[in-house]
Parts: sequence; structure tokens; C-alpha cells
Amino acid sequence: MNGSAYFRMRLRGILRKEVLQILRDPSSILLAIVMPMVMLFLFGYGVSLDAENVPIAVVTGDRGPAARELAARFSLSRYFKSHTATSMAAAEKTMTEGTVEGIVHLQQGFSSDLATRHQAKVQVIVNGIDANRARLVLGYAGGVLEKWGAVRRARGEPAAVPAVVIRPRIWFNAAADSRNFLVPGLITLIMTLTGVLLTALVVAREWERGTMEAILVTPIRRLDLLLGKVLPYYVLGMMGMVLSVVVGMLLFGVPFRGSFAALFFLSSLFMLASMGLGLFVSAAIRAQFAAAQISILAGFLPALFLSGLLFDLGSTPRFIQILSYVVPARYFVAISHTLFMAGDVWSVLLPNALALAFMAVLFIALAYRKITKRLEG
Repeated sequence: MNGSAYFRMRLRGILRKEVLQILRDPSSILLAIVMPMVMLFLFGYGVSLDAENVPIAVVTGDRGPAARELAARFSLSRYFKSHTATSMAAAEKTMTEGTVEGIVHLQQGFSSDLATRHQAKVQVIVNGIDANRARLVLGYAGGVLEKWGAVRRARGEPAAVPAVVIRPRIWFNAAADSRNFLVPGLITLIMTLTGVLLTALVVAREWERGTMEAILVTPIRRLDLLLGKVLPYYVLGMMGMVLSVVVGMLLFGVPFRGSFAALFFLSSLFMLASMGLGLFVSAAIRAQFAAAQISILAGFLPALFLSGLLFDLGSTPRFIQILSYVVPARYFVAISHTLFMAGDVWSVLLPNALALAFMAVLFIALAYRKITKRLEG
């Protein structure tokens, strides 16, 4: 028997063992297939960065037609759920109690000022406890005012004429739907969870169950063991990725403008980097519980907080930005957002792909060096 045939026989044996282990232990399948679906439903339906149906109080000190029309605009907007307040004191009381999150005050003389000077003031007060939400509410209120003014100008009626007319145009996510931003990023979290956590247990489980001693006396080499541990879980992880993409596109309507070949290739690089990190942890820590905890701390939490998925890294301190460069998820978040929202923009994809390839080689090499066929480690 030549060397290549002997290698294939050894690899076939270890692969068969791992596949049987996965089939006997359904937790791996649950983590790779069921958990992604649970996370997609939770994030897709339960998490939104948009503000809709924001309760506001509208105080109309002026009962002219222009004031009534503007108050009606706030009532009809899908971003607001307006309540009419009889006075500013009553509106401030509801805001203090937390019943509303903002106040729109149309002061007395609003309609007459608009008719005579073509300009009138509108006071908007928002709850600033959550600064990001406050900025969203202010932006939405400005949008309602701008649309109201545009309709009046189109009818030839008096309206405030700003010195600069802004005509916004949103690229890549024209609907400004945060779900289109969250779902591609969530695929990064799913692949991190399956890639790091699943592989963080495979070698530690062998030591903890005492089956590693039986493996040590076989002619299986370190390369055979590494490939046998990587390939089955790579297939599981990629199955979870494909399922997540299909659900994101069909159920949540997230657009995909790139090529599936690029997605598969770049996802493979990220999966290998994540699995390399998990295998390194698994080979270094011989207890499953400790390996799982370390994999969450070293893999999942950095992917959640340091990838740019939930927080803009450009707004973080310089130290955090530098630290994020060692997190593989940072690069795949940029890749997934680009593929879904913009397409195959290789000026963005290629640098991130090279970073992922480097990390995949580095982590797998570290895992290979750490995997040993000696009892003392």
C-alpha cells in the first residue's frame, strides 16, 4: 500500500468516527442548524435599530389650518404615535412619567407667521436618556416637517423656505431598514458560534471521555487527526450558513447583490479561521466546560462587540479599534454587508479576505502544533 492510499485510509477512519460521534450526539446538529434559526428569528423579529410608533405629545397652541395639517402629518406618520395634549404643562407631565418620548409644540401664531413671513417655528423636545434613539426621533420629526413643507410648496401655499434644500439619497439600503443591516451581520455571529464553540469541544471531549488514549496508540498522525476534526464540522458550519442566508433572503426579504460563489469562498475562509481558533482552544484546554467558556470569551463575545455589527468601530477609542483587528468577525462583517448590500466590490472584499486567510492559516497552524499524541500534552 503506497503512502497516499494509507493516508486516505487513515483519514477515512477518523472521519467515520467523527461523523458517527455527531450522529450519536445531536447537540452538535442542534448547535449548527437549530441555533442559527433561533438566533435569526430573535434578531430578525425582536431586534430593530429603527424607531417606529414612537409616542409623542402634540401641543397645538394655534388652531389654524396650517397647524392642524402639520399635527395630522405627525398622526399619519408610521414613525410616531401622536397624542394631543391641551397644554405644555400636560405634555411635560406625560413625558416625565414616561408615557411619551417627545413633544411637538406648535406655538400660538404659527399659521399667521407662516402666512405673513412664510416662516414659523416648531419646537421639538425629545427624551435624551437614550441618545441614539433621541437622534432618531429628531431625524424623523425633521423628515415629517420637510415633507409637510414640500407638499405646501407644491400647492403654492406659504411654507418655510430653507436657505439650503437637502435632497437625501440613500445608497445600498434605500429603505433604511435596520433588518437589512442586522441579518447579514448575524450570519457572522452564527458562523462564529458554530465554528468556534463546536470545534472547541472536539479534542477536549476526547481527553475528558478517555478516548484520546485509544487514539494515541493508533497509526493516526496529527495531520489526520486535525483534518478529521475539521472537515465534518466545516460541513455542518457551512450548512448553517447556507440555511441562514436562505432564511434571511426568503423570510426577511434581505437583498443579496453579490455572487454566491464569492459568498461561499469568503465564508469558507471565515469558517476555517473560526474553527482554527476553536481547535487551538480545544487542544490547549482538556476540559469541555472550560474550553466552552474560553471559546465564548475569545470568539463569540469579541464577534458581538468588536466586529462593527452593533457598534460603529469608528466611534470607539483608538485602543478598541486596534484590538478589533485581531477579531476575525470584524473582517467577515464587512464582507457580508458588502455582498448583501453592494455586491462584489473586490476593493473591499479582497483586503478582508486576505486578513481572514492569514488568520485561518495562523490559527490552524497553532492548533496543529498544540495537538499532540503524547499523554503529557
